[in-house]
Amino acid sequence: MIVRVSGIGPVDATFEAPSSKSYTHRALIAAALAAGRSRITAPLRAADTELTAQGLESLGVPIEWLPGVITVTGCSGAFPAPGEVTIDCGNSGTTLRLLASAALLAPHPVVLTGNARMLERPIGPLADALQALGGDVAFTGRPGFPPIRVSGRLRGGKAAIDGSMSSQFISSILMAAPYADEDVELTLPAPPASRSYLDVTADVMLRFGARLERRGYEWFRVKSGVPYRGRGYRVEGDYSSASYLFAVAAVCGGRVTVTGLNPASVQGDRRFLDALEAMGCRVAADADAVTVERTGDLEGIEIDMSSSPDTVQTLAAVAALAASPTTITGIAHLQYKESDRVGVTAETLRRMGAGVLVTDDSLTVTPAPLHGVLVDPHDDHRTAMAFAVLGLAVGGMAIRDPGCVEKSFPGFWEALYGEGLL
Repeated sequence: MIVRVSGIGPVDATFEAPSSKSYTHRALIAAALAAGRSRITAPLRAADTELTAQGLESLGVPIEWLPGVITVTGCSGAFPAPGEVTIDCGNSGTTLRLLASAALLAPHPVVLTGNARMLERPIGPLADALQALGGDVAFTGRPGFPPIRVSGRLRGGKAAIDGSMSSQFISSILMAAPYADEDVELTLPAPPASRSYLDVTADVMLRFGARLERRGYEWFRVKSGVPYRGRGYRVEGDYSSASYLFAVAAVCGGRVTVTGLNPASVQGDRRFLDALEAMGCRVAADADAVTVERTGDLEGIEIDMSSSPDTVQTLAAVAALAASPTTITGIAHLQYKESDRVGVTAETLRRMGAGVLVTDDSLTVTPAPLHGVLVDPHDDHRTAMAFAVLGLAVGGMAIRDPGCVEKSFPGFWEALYGEGLL
């Protein structure tokens, strides 16, 4: 299937932000490990979060999806799985990584696997840290990569962990740590990738009752024996998904308002708004909504997006329409995502006519006259959405495999149709 995107003029549109995928994943895991029952309202029901829920159900946790609500009956830190469990995490790296540490709370071994791309995504640093904390992680295929077989016990103690590939390695251990035999103390020898997601992890853990201390992004300690408690929890709107909607105003001109966003959110992808503002857009926020407006030309910028990884492709798409080059740094870890996002973005922009220069940790986009192309997103939701938005300005764009957006933003195409943009 292919979605065709035509060029449109200035817009005046209002959207509701989807709920946060990152918060939904973490809330599900905290609720599953908690004592008592939790009611998670406004969750994101998407392919990725359903995989996490299914994994937790495989471990024996009762989960019920209702309209706008998930109810979870927690296991008090001890999964009741009756035997060895195999969890297919599909294309959800978040599911596999976050469940890898939690698997040590099961009475029997847990095998975590996924699709072909998942088996190419490194997990060695997480496995090393888990073994230092008492676990046994066996690679059943290629060393350092899934599938993995997790067994043993989360004893706790001290470990160093390299999060330069993914902060999810750190989040995984932190989320399971309240149920270790002793306190867990993590030292990060190098700055972690996507560090703002550690703020999301800490936020969820504290709200569910854990005790966590930290020193920036260098050191974390989680108190053993202070468990999660079942509670009511509301998931906030997702700045990552909202970035595509804001980008519509940036590339087409006009105004877009997105409701349902927390203006004080710790989500790193809020930085996308700073980037748009620096490029010449006007950004205004109130208690529940953010509006982006563009009436003049876009200017190129230089910006570090290491804490806002999921909006790098969207920013590159906007940059292709600016009046001067844009350089985005802090992108090295994007090669480990659902696809090699830097490589795919660079190749697609070049086919459209833009100039692109890639180094180990930077992407420079030099604007030039653009034309639409057929985009193969390589089963990557963010690639599909970023280039669909650019297509609204350029026209003649076709997006193959549009269903891949189900991973994080199931209503993306419907949202655009609803505002008359497709």
